[in-house]
Amino acid sequence: MNRIGFAFRSFFAILFGGTLPSDIAQAFGYSKVVPMRPAPAPVPQAGPADGAVQILSILQRDARLIDFLMEDISAYSDEQVGAAVRDVQQQARTSMERYLRLAPVIDGVEGTYTKADVADIKLIGNVPANGKAAGGMLRHKGWRAEKVELPSVSPGKVLAPAEIEVE
Repeated sequence: MNRIGFAFRSFFAILFGGTLPSDIAQAFGYSKVVPMRPAPAPVPQAGPADGAVQILSILQRDARLIDFLMEDISAYSDEQVGAAVRDVQQQARTSMERYLRLAPVIDGVEGTYTKADVADIKLIGNVPANGKAAGGMLRHKGWRAEKVELPSVSPGKVLAPAEIEVE
């Protein structure tokens, strides 16, 4: 009875679809069974969060920025904090310049009148209801990343490994 069922299925499949059903073709040796290969595992893409973790990791490694930010500095004098800030700022700047090229959004003098014809601006102060203005006083130049060359991403979200001194 199975051959009659195959015959009807084959007839109508060829009549309406133009092809023989694959299970029938395999049963009678008209096609080979090709083993399915598993799809390759997707490669994880680095997202914005990974880039942020990477930048923080670099700034921690080179300038100990996270250590400085997480420290309670209320007990230190202004002179001590100032000395620490000078070192952290110099080391962080050197590290950022190694991996990023930054440029101002508006290359002008802060405190001077500037036209508001740049797309990447934020209007502050007495902004008209329509949200547009011809210009105003430049309060901050803004920053844009012109070039980013970060090293390869290390797995995990560890910004800096814990350090244990062995004696």
